[in-house]
Amino acid sequence: MVLLWAFLSSSSTFAQTCPALMRTASRLIVVTVPALKSSTGKLRLFERRQSDAGWSVVGAAEPVTLGSRGVAWGRAFRYLAANDEPIKVEGDKRSPAGIYAIGRPFGFAQSQLAGYLRLQPDSVCVEDPSSAAYNTITSEKALGQSVGAQHMGAITRFRHGLIIDYPTDAANRAGSCIFIHIQKTDPTSGTAGCLNLPENRVAALQKFANKRLTALALMPATALSRLGDCLPSAVMETP
Repeated sequence: MVLLWAFLSSSSTFAQTCPALMRTASRLIVVTVPALKSSTGKLRLFERRQSDAGWSVVGAAEPVTLGSRGVAWGRAFRYLAANDEPIKVEGDKRSPAGIYAIGRPFGFAQSQLAGYLRLQPDSVCVEDPSSAAYNTITSEKALGQSVGAQHMGAITRFRHGLIIDYPTDAANRAGSCIFIHIQKTDPTSGTAGCLNLPENRVAALQKFANKRLTALALMPATALSRLGDCLPSAVMETP
């Protein structure tokens, strides 16, 4: 009886309703990885005309590089994790599995994209949980103190990018500064937790997500069924 209760409880937890974002987004970026330890995966795009319509595939699947140590569940989605699956923490070099909104586009040059954040030479993203600016992009001068931060303003891979609206949770050191940005010279080289694509594809994603509520679903293939019918059926059907 105890084992049966545990199974039913686990199944009920995994079958929780979709995040509200999935009920309202009109565009969707789905990234799947074969397993949590994988540092490479597959990216697919979807769109729909209205929130109660079905999803349509946009273009072909393409390769994407993730954290050098693979993927861990974002803390907000730890209810989806099996007992032996990791939960993301700061500095673990894992990309956060879960469903998140795509935030502002950014880059070096001027742009007409809505909400565009133009990086400056001293732009940084704060990775220090002890800082009040944790998980935000600011300037070194504005910090006014020495804190752990990722320099962005003069780094080629940040010439084009998108902010992933990953929740700030300094108390639990839950991770920070998660972006979609340009891949390194070695396209198979893993990241510190971001998603990497060729520069032209990052620029294309900036346009795809602009002026549309866009969600990113990053999931290990082994866990897709845990969200029930939350994701497009094509995600479940395509190996």
